[in-house]
Amino acid sequence: MADLTTQQKKDYARTLYLKDNLTQQEIADKVGVARKTVNRWIAAEKWEEMKVGMTLTREQQVASLHRQVAEINRVISERPEGQRYATAAEADTLNKLATAIKKMETDIGIADIISVGMKFINWLRPFDLDKSKEFLRLWDAFIKDSL
Repeated sequence: MADLTTQQKKDYARTLYLKDNLTQQEIADKVGVARKTVNRWIAAEKWEEMKVGMTLTREQQVASLHRQVAEINRVISERPEGQRYATAAEADTLNKLATAIKKMETDIGIADIISVGMKFINWLRPFDLDKSKEFLRLWDAFIKDSL
């Protein structure tokens, strides 16, 4: 990979980091840089945050919130008759969960934006590798501005 620029190596490393489940050493070996370099790129450009945003989908987050609501409702329903109502703390938690669910169902999050961009890059790559690299560079700038 000696013919790639440092920026191209960084872009390739980021793609490997975000898409594949590789160690930093494996990425460094594939890209042709030191593991410390990959580690520095990960920290400086917050790749871990990007990866977390990409790996936990909105649907998974909403489903988790719904499970929490169901658990609170289950606890309430198991109480003796006449005591099957939410405590102040439970009511507050249910309200916060409902607000979070509504927000996640209506707002477009950074994870969704990243997901769409990665799908487009994966679609474009087989047709035109150079354009996909250029798009990735611009997309990364867009994501950084969005954070």
